[in-house]
Amino acid sequence: HISHTTPCRLLIGFISLFHTQGIFVLGLPYALVQSGYLGLVLLVLSAWVCNHTGTILVACLYEEEHRYGPLSRVRVRHSYQGIAEACCRGLWPRWAGLGGWMVNVAQVIELLMTCTLYLVVSTSLLSDSLSGVAAPRSVCSLISLMFLLPCLLLTDLRPVSTLSLLCSLAHLLISLLVMLYCLSRASSWSWSSLSLSADPEDFLVSVGVIIFSYTSQIFLPPLEGSMEDRGQFSTMLGWTHVAACVMKTTFSLLAVLTWGTETSEVITDNLPSDLRPLVSLCLLAKALLSYPLPFYSAAEILQTCLLTGEAFLPYCPWIGHCRCVSRPALLVRGTLLITSYLLALLVPRFSLLMGLTGSVTGAAMTLILPCLFHLRLQWGRLSVKDRVLDLGILSLGLICSVSGVICSLKRLVVGL
Repeated sequence: HISHTTPCRLLIGFISLFHTQGIFVLGLPYALVQSGYLGLVLLVLSAWVCNHTGTILVACLYEEEHRYGPLSRVRVRHSYQGIAEACCRGLWPRWAGLGGWMVNVAQVIELLMTCTLYLVVSTSLLSDSLSGVAAPRSVCSLISLMFLLPCLLLTDLRPVSTLSLLCSLAHLLISLLVMLYCLSRASSWSWSSLSLSADPEDFLVSVGVIIFSYTSQIFLPPLEGSMEDRGQFSTMLGWTHVAACVMKTTFSLLAVLTWGTETSEVITDNLPSDLRPLVSLCLLAKALLSYPLPFYSAAEILQTCLLTGEAFLPYCPWIGHCRCVSRPALLVRGTLLITSYLLALLVPRFSLLMGLTGSVTGAAMTLILPCLFHLRLQWGRLSVKDRVLDLGILSLGLICSVSGVICSLKRLVVGL
């Protein structure tokens, strides 16, 4: 169980910060260039909105019941899927499983897109590193895939958590190097690259990118359930989003002031030749180390939904008493790995793929569904202000999602 002491809450917050930011913070400066000053407002507003939707999503895990006298909050649900099933059960009892199925599909899509983004980044970095031998992009993508084959054999979260820790350290190093370099160029900063107006299509794609960088709702129910003092969850979540907002805004603004309209989709492409190899190496390591967590999570969901037997065998003839992946589970994992590889070949544009993912699953899981579930499960206990706020975020999420998908798909088709 996670301790509720103040230092531990801060530690949890910063761990959540690095996991929710991931490698996608490197695409935020480009999104800020495309959206101008509106992007700065959006970075702050998104942090507040995502903190609110995270809080109300966790509130949906609880019901008020009379136990031993006074009215008290009781945790009656344990996952995002459980919340969705409870909503559908109240509307269509015979189709209660439909809500959980829809949430699982959305989670798998989001995790698959995340895996694809990591492959896109690692492929681009390998392609740049091997530019001297003129290696085709497909070969670089295949090399990246070879490094990720051990993911097929992951059987528990212990090695995944170790890789995630190394990934967070690499992310911290990359961010510090980029920010220190930007500060060293302070004498040449210019605000002219930020404008008060923005192209509607550019802005909508940027909205998806920024929302996706804050997406963490699917991990919040188990995180809250693991806390020793669950009453401190809202405090922890709030400080985490404050820290994320400050770091993302500072990082993006420094990069835009330094490179202006020349800002690349992945900010490390702008670094000078003497610093770029070190940062690219750290970024490549981070991309490959980040892949196992979303891959393992997606594989677990698919195995639970598709396989009726055991996903892991307790005994391996050639290893002994050690868990190994069963053949059906290996087939599911192999399909997932190859699908992310094919998507990385098909959609090589990092910012557009990130914007599309944010507009589809990011907006749904972060903005739309939490508000919808909160209104459905706790309508009678909400004030008029809370209802209006939830309806406003829900409407905004629907508009941003639909328009963002249209713009991202349009640009992806043109790019192909």
